[in-house]
Amino acid sequence: MTNAVFTASESSIYDDLIEERYHFPRTYLRQVEAAVGDWIIYYEPRRTTGPNSATGRQAYFAMARVAGVIPDPQRPDHFYALIRDYLAFDTAVSFRDISGYRESRLLREDGQTNKGAFGRSVRALPRGEFEDIVRRGVSLQAEPWEQLSRVAEDVPEYVVRSIIETVTARKVRDAAFRRQVRNAYSNTCAVTGLRLINGGGRPEVQAAHIRSVEADGPDAVRNGIALTGTAHWLFDRGLMTFGDDYKIILSPHGVPADLDKLIRPERELIVPNEVELRPHPTYLRWHRENCFKD
Repeated sequence: MTNAVFTASESSIYDDLIEERYHFPRTYLRQVEAAVGDWIIYYEPRRTTGPNSATGRQAYFAMARVAGVIPDPQRPDHFYALIRDYLAFDTAVSFRDISGYRESRLLREDGQTNKGAFGRSVRALPRGEFEDIVRRGVSLQAEPWEQLSRVAEDVPEYVVRSIIETVTARKVRDAAFRRQVRNAYSNTCAVTGLRLINGGGRPEVQAAHIRSVEADGPDAVRNGIALTGTAHWLFDRGLMTFGDDYKIILSPHGVPADLDKLIRPERELIVPNEVELRPHPTYLRWHRENCFKD
């Protein structure tokens, strides 16, 4: 097993859903198979929409575990890496800064960028460099209101444990998911439009998984939505769901009339400005087919 970097972007020509699968040609089969059972880091390149584009972040933006590799039944000499335990970084990590490159293999002996290595979509990554990138990308600090309420708790416990043990702990993943979804929606409920902050500065909006964790739903912003407690209750019980066009759909079974009045009159979700943070159709469809009481 070995750590690796997988290059990915929203405009990829491959059949990716990076929280669940990574599509690649035979060229990278050996490198991907070497990563099975271990952790990889996703990297967004500078070119995202064509050979002349330069809008990509050139940054590492998430980590995940490779569970296996299967052939693509539709395209010869193409494969899927099966992805589990996806976790987006709180902060995208640039591939280099004043201290140097995050991947040492991207640097030639003459100090120039190794363009051949940089051009590879899958790259092996030494363990120390993997851990360095993860530490830079994942916030292990509690929110200010959580720090105030946890004075007696031994927060520095995270330092003792390995970085992998830390970021795979359910409480750390839950906190990261909650923080990232709230930020994406500016602490505003997507259904009601309410933005409530309590006296301690804590947002009251909740981060809901669209496809549940119990059903292997990833801790990814586009599998999440910000909801007030009441809207979250309706959603989890299948009394409310959403169309691929973000229209709000209510069940004809058991929605009290008074709750109906809380929903925005447009009957359409408030979604993030960034397309890559909006609810993904795959997860919305799962909720409609598996949870909604129509």
